[in-house]
Amino acid sequence: MTITLTEKAAARARDFIAKKQEVQGLRLGVRNTGCSGYMYTVSLADAINADDQIIESQGVKIVVSEKNLPYLDGMEVDYAKQGLNEGFRFNNPNAKEMCGCGESFSV
Repeated sequence: MTITLTEKAAARARDFIAKKQEVQGLRLGVRNTGCSGYMYTVSLADAINADDQIIESQGVKIVVSEKNLPYLDGMEVDYAKQGLNEGFRFNNPNAKEMCGCGESFSV
């Protein structure tokens, strides 16, 4: 199981984590939504659950629920600013199609 963060993504994650006490890491996941079927979720992990896996990349703990592992395995997470928009970007080898808006994917 591998998930990697680019240096930009890791720096941004460290900034988020440093602002809140008791944070265990960066939680990545997916949920059913969007025109293609799944959407990525990113949040701070306040706790580690029994079914969570912890992966470390660039010194950041990434927390992923076991049910989300098949969708995220091998993914690289980047962080980019483009005009007024900024956010995490996902390079996922498991995604077969992306919707036109880039918010959702299918496997």
